[in-house]
Amino acid sequence: MNGTRLEFGLRARHLAARTLAVGAVLSASVLLAACGRVEPWVKPYERERLADPIMAWDRAAISSSYLGHVRENREGAKGGTGAGGGGCGCN
Repeated sequence: MNGTRLEFGLRARHLAARTLAVGAVLSASVLLAACGRVEPWVKPYERERLADPIMAWDRAAISSSYLGHVRENREGAKGGTGAGGGGCGCN
């Protein structure tokens, strides 16, 4: 009776170790697969289409762009409507 418990315990440990090893190999293969060559999803010739004012967050992007142009011409000042800073996020 004691021998079967011992065999069962060894089998359970062996199964647990084997499962852990398989899991480690699968995890390593997934992580190493992410180290492949990264290519941009957007091709350079497609960026022009994606930079269209219609893709802006504003509901009426084209008309608000036009109204901004009219406002700049009326006031004689250009710019100052965006956020300040050089893009580093420190402002």
